Amino acid sequence: MEKHQFDVCVIGAGPGGYVAAIKAAQRGAKTAVIEKECLGGTCLNIGCIPTKTLIASAEVLHKVRHAETFGIKIKGSVEADWQAMLDRKGAVVEKLRGGIATLLKAAGVTVFNGTGALKDRKTVNVVSDKKVTAEITTKNIIIASGSESLMPKFIPRGDRVLTSTELLSIGEIPKSLLVLGGGVIGCEFACLFAELGTKVTVVEMLPSILPNLDCDAARLLTQQMKKAGIEIMTGTAMQDIKADKKGVSGKVGDAELKADYLLVSIGRKAVSEGLNISAAGIKADERGWIPVDSKCKTNVPGIYAIGDIAGKIWLAHLASAMGVCAAENATGKSSEFSYDLVPSCIFTSPEIGTIGLTEEQCKAQNVNYHVGKFPFAALGKAIAIDETVGFVKIIADSETDQVLGVHIVGPHATDLIAEACPAMKLEITARELGKAIHAHPTLGEAMMEAAHAVHGECAHIPTPRKR
Repeated sequence: MEKHQFDVCVIGAGPGGYVAAIKAAQRGAKTAVIEKECLGGTCLNIGCIPTKTLIASAEVLHKVRHAETFGIKIKGSVEADWQAMLDRKGAVVEKLRGGIATLLKAAGVTVFNGTGALKDRKTVNVVSDKKVTAEITTKNIIIASGSESLMPKFIPRGDRVLTSTELLSIGEIPKSLLVLGGGVIGCEFACLFAELGTKVTVVEMLPSILPNLDCDAARLLTQQMKKAGIEIMTGTAMQDIKADKKGVSGKVGDAELKADYLLVSIGRKAVSEGLNISAAGIKADERGWIPVDSKCKTNVPGIYAIGDIAGKIWLAHLASAMGVCAAENATGKSSEFSYDLVPSCIFTSPEIGTIGLTEEQCKAQNVNYHVGKFPFAALGKAIAIDETVGFVKIIADSETDQVLGVHIVGPHATDLIAEACPAMKLEITARELGKAIHAHPTLGEAMMEAAHAVHGECAHIPTPRKR
């Protein structure tokens, strides 16, 4: 067994872990990262990147099918080549994985393959094939082990019952698909496979899909998903779930549902198996998540936790931000992060980008607010590219005019939300945002117009004259 000494040891090389390792090394720390599977973690290998790569293919298919709208005639049949889509997905993942390896090497980070298991507060064992292959003594430990799909015991096991991981590599385009859970993952896959011709049914036990979303955004997405042929059943749990070699079935109230496959997307659980956190005295909650403070510190000095394993928000970009924070604190610089302004991007059809408070949250917190809303249907660029479904909605404090929330549904919403993030970080007001000149013709103008609409001063939608 090899023995090593490092200043910082990171457990997990996902978007939080590998960023933390690079940042620590850049700050002069001798750094190691331990990864049991592939560099990039869930996000790169079985999450964000492969999903969006397949969605990109589906979007091209949609464009080609509607080419005549743009004056383009295409002769012959147009269909999806699933195997080619999977091959392209694999190539994209492999390229990015190689890029991470290059970045780690350039930063001088030592990579260990295996599971990181805490021996004590300053020692981490690298375990591979149930054997300890290396022992790392370190001044600081950053836990970035992530999360994985939750598969409750009441769900039957079988080849026809899938998590998002298996669905990303399925050998065929399903003729029919049941989706249990109307959250982000469930809705993204529903939109993807509906575009590919799959008959999709989404079952969500809560009153609405994407229940934490702004109500206007959730309502519009529901309408568009139904328009795409997706059946959405809310307010009742699926029961009597069965699976065999031919397919799956279940009951929602009096309705009996059958499909070729079942996607289970009802949450995630902490990846903590093998970590042995009790050996270091780390406290986790009853579900295995590790609480941290604003510096990413656990209850044990010198040990940090970042990303999904911290149990608050499961987003890759937050994990990366926490990785930077933890690495800076572990190397002598005081740094903090906040859960308050974390953007969310949902790659449904249409896309959704959101940050800050919703109307429902403002009401619950007794915050007085004004709303400005601008539809893409009134925007020149959106009309030119024939993507007019959706809106930009801005929520501002009625007293201070500070922007409290931005919610976008429509073309490139996941890119457009980026403008709101630094603006809200700098505590911008709606009037200031409206006065900022936005280039024409662009989709970004909708942000400016929505800011004007907060005060009833938008020039490009009918507005009553002030008296």
